[in-house]
Amino acid sequence: MNIVDVIRGETSNYLDKSAIIDGNNQISYAELFVAIDGLAAELKACGIRPAQRVALLCGDSIDYIVINLAVLSISAVIVPVFPSSSRDEINTIIEKMSINYLISERPIHFQDNTKQILFNYTGKKEFFLYHRLLGEQISAEYYTINPAFIRFSSGTTGINKGVVLSHESIIQRTDAANKGLKITSEDIIIWILSMTFHFVVTIFLFLRRAATIVLCSSEFPQALINGLKRYKATFIYASPFHYYMLSHTDVFRPDLLSGVRIAVSTATNLPNDNAGDFYEKFGFELSQAYGIIEVGLPFINCSADKTKRGSVGRILPDYEIKIVNPDAEGIGEIRLRGKGMFSAYFWPWQSRDNLSQDGWFSTGDLGRLDKDDYLFLVGRTNSLINYCGMKIFPYEVEAVLNQHPAIKESLVFGIPHPQYGQLPGAKIILEDTTEEKFDSNDLRKFCYQHLASYKVPKEFYTVSCLAKTTSGKLKRGSSF
Repeated sequence: MNIVDVIRGETSNYLDKSAIIDGNNQISYAELFVAIDGLAAELKACGIRPAQRVALLCGDSIDYIVINLAVLSISAVIVPVFPSSSRDEINTIIEKMSINYLISERPIHFQDNTKQILFNYTGKKEFFLYHRLLGEQISAEYYTINPAFIRFSSGTTGINKGVVLSHESIIQRTDAANKGLKITSEDIIIWILSMTFHFVVTIFLFLRRAATIVLCSSEFPQALINGLKRYKATFIYASPFHYYMLSHTDVFRPDLLSGVRIAVSTATNLPNDNAGDFYEKFGFELSQAYGIIEVGLPFINCSADKTKRGSVGRILPDYEIKIVNPDAEGIGEIRLRGKGMFSAYFWPWQSRDNLSQDGWFSTGDLGRLDKDDYLFLVGRTNSLINYCGMKIFPYEVEAVLNQHPAIKESLVFGIPHPQYGQLPGAKIILEDTTEEKFDSNDLRKFCYQHLASYKVPKEFYTVSCLAKTTSGKLKRGSSF
């Protein structure tokens, strides 16, 4: 099976319909397949073969989608690279993922064994194709799973390994996700997130259902303003930050979202205050989603019940969940299984069957199910703070700290202690207007009002920034 053939077959009745819109540029489904086929022929002529790994370093654009689909159509494998990655980060991906080719929208200087080729399939923009000459030292199993996509990301595992997805798993997980998202050809999608980190379930699904994708991720927020004003959006896929901007910026009038049937929040935890502010302005609830690159998109909270804010919803029909070793409050590690699971980790090679028991994947996330089987995420097993045998979940403490008017952002972590095991500490970024009059005792008193005493950070460290991953998530772990 090939995901591009599936998209081609399922959109055969919608060839005249707009597939992707990017500012003043747009492409129909018919034009999309012409571009895919033309580029695929050019890439084959350059020597790209099935199962070879092609890294893609390109900003969100029509080009990005065309290149992805062209590479996949010839059964080569896409390895996305964040456009702002440093040279060291790019080299790490290239080496660990045994990259055969790199496609980039900007020139990059490599060692002597890398050949540079220019190609231009649109007549508007040149791309650089680099060919790496390397010996194949890859598990034989890799070639048996019909690989399509490798996401080089720490994900839920804490170590950069490269999550391998087959064409079959992409097809299965897009089918599974649509039982919650219910995408149709009538949908107009407002896209804001980076495609480097969000592509496999969403973009493939939108294209399979012949929806129209309006790209608004560049030149934020102006591109989003223009997209909402020009097109009657029915679906938004964005992060809590973007929804905060929508709720607190006057230029985003409530009527701009009057046709939206669902607005999905993903990438990081959605604060209840953000959800409440969005509801007050636009009149409908945000839908928090829980996606994992190894699993897919097993949870989407589509409830209109305000009491379910903070939940990622009930598990979708094609998945199962179990909470392992729950405590007195029902909090335990989340394990999942279902359709479209990942095939392996690429480096070092580990097959899914060797990593899971009876198909269950250990997410490393902590959560609980309420009486209605709605899942509430609490934190990560590797970020759990153990203070005298009592569990402290950093996300819970950070949620309180971030409510204080002096705090812009926070990171809670464990400080090793010979007697207590760990003490909770917090790095804090102050609001610009509060730096001179900030009182840590006032913040501590505030925490005592909202948290059990053992959860209150014992030390506060004022910092100017917090380390984050390339996808914008806080880097967890001890600060020392």
